Amino acid sequence: MALTRGGKKKTAGAAKATLTLGPLLFNWPAAKREDFYYRIADEAPIDSVCLGEVVCVKRMPFFESSLPKVVERLASAGKEVILSTLPLINHQRDMEFVRATVGTPGYAVEANDVAAIEILRGHRHYLGPYVNVYNEGTLRYLAALGATRVCLPVELPAKSIEILAKTGAAEIEVFAFGRLPLAMSARCFHARSCGRHKDNCEFVCERDPDGLVVDTLDREPVFAVSGSHILSHPCGSLVGELDALRRMGVRRFRLSPHDVDMVAVARLFRDALDGRLEAGSASARLGELVGGMPFCNGFYYGAAGETFVEPPLRV
Repeated sequence: MALTRGGKKKTAGAAKATLTLGPLLFNWPAAKREDFYYRIADEAPIDSVCLGEVVCVKRMPFFESSLPKVVERLASAGKEVILSTLPLINHQRDMEFVRATVGTPGYAVEANDVAAIEILRGHRHYLGPYVNVYNEGTLRYLAALGATRVCLPVELPAKSIEILAKTGAAEIEVFAFGRLPLAMSARCFHARSCGRHKDNCEFVCERDPDGLVVDTLDREPVFAVSGSHILSHPCGSLVGELDALRRMGVRRFRLSPHDVDMVAVARLFRDALDGRLEAGSASARLGELVGGMPFCNGFYYGAAGETFVEPPLRV
């Protein structure tokens, strides 16, 4: 058998892997968001779509009127619609927004904060990557509260992912594409960068559809920010590690929306998961789709998160 990068093609009879489109982490105009999700509904091989505002509750009113139409279009296309909650609650209005999201009937909810988990206690729900699930005890405890699917934090290495996947306590999802969400703050970095305060930000975050790049004092790009969120500057990619993750028992992979052709990104991951595209070719094609954005996968290998490690060759 020829050498391939990232592992062998999936074996016959293996459970089909599924793709989740995570919540939008950037501030796009309402019309652009609506068109984006319509295209995802009609063209992308995505199984589940996370909607909702997870960065700043002030952004939500601009898209709120379009949300019912987007939900209907996605559901009609056979996509599972998931409502994601805020990962950081700073004000009473934030808590009210979380309660309203959790209380929406008929849809799965993804909790990104322990307050939402407490509201959902005893009811079936999912957990986003902002909840710190680092060990089997935590996973089993949260599963006992009702969590049936968990998107793991982006900083976990392969060994930890494998251990958690093998518990069988909940379905494990891995963040496989997009700038990595690293931290969040009560302060709006975007507003501060323009000399404004959070309450009079004038929504300057809309200027940067993939986040505002932050440089070190040596003028080397190190992070990107979206409102109060700190993201990695490089784009996380585990397309070369999909086969290894499948062997660990991971069956669900998350793609984070970016201002690129996300339909093509989803098709590429689908082809790689189904064995129609070899990992090396998939990685090269993905590089073309994201333009000049560098890749990283260091956390997976226990290295610095910003680094990119070539997947090992397998026979």
